[in-house]
Amino acid sequence: MMIAASLVGTILIFYASKWVYAHYQKIWLSPLLICPLILVVVLLATHTSYAQYNSGADLLSKLLGPATVAFAVPMYKNYDLLKKNALAIFASLLIGCAVAIISSLVFALLAGLNNEMVNSLVPRSITTPIAMDISNLIGGEPTMTAVFVIVTGLTGSIVGPLVIRIFRFRRAASKGLLLGMGAHGCGTSKAFEFGELEGTFSSLAMIVAALVSIVLSETFFPYLSKILLS
Repeated sequence: MMIAASLVGTILIFYASKWVYAHYQKIWLSPLLICPLILVVVLLATHTSYAQYNSGADLLSKLLGPATVAFAVPMYKNYDLLKKNALAIFASLLIGCAVAIISSLVFALLAGLNNEMVNSLVPRSITTPIAMDISNLIGGEPTMTAVFVIVTGLTGSIVGPLVIRIFRFRRAASKGLLLGMGAHGCGTSKAFEFGELEGTFSSLAMIVAALVSIVLSETFFPYLSKILLS
């Protein structure tokens, strides 16, 4: 009974949040922000443990992988455009990944976090399934990494559009790469609200950033970690 309730309840809350957002278009009403908050309130009010809730909702988490793969469809449709901008895309994402790792380490240094928390924080700027794998690989706690990824994604999906508006980004590539690199899956969802091209560039940013981060986590991160945290 709990399995069905948590699964169906999560879906209903998400679509209700999405309906409200579609009608009012306020950043603070984004389903990515409102849905988790409502779920937390419901779980606390009903004294439902996370383990009980996740017994059904875990099915949705397992769909993260197929959902990420589905982003390849718009990428395929716009392959020529992506190929034309390949150098600029790769260079910007390489810099973005390096900045994400460095900023995570600097924050950890300032906050006085232990090594496990540092390793859990570093992959925060890539999509959840891959971030959890990287966290496990470098000695972090995958569950904590998932939390950091969600917080980063939610923050980026709210702050990203403000940055685009303030700095008056016009090109679809600029908007998409910013949201995909800065907020991964959440950012890509937001990018598709701007348009298909923005969503396509964001999808590519999310996937390439994950691949680049795997390489940097095995090479650049250990070296930098010794310098900053020793």
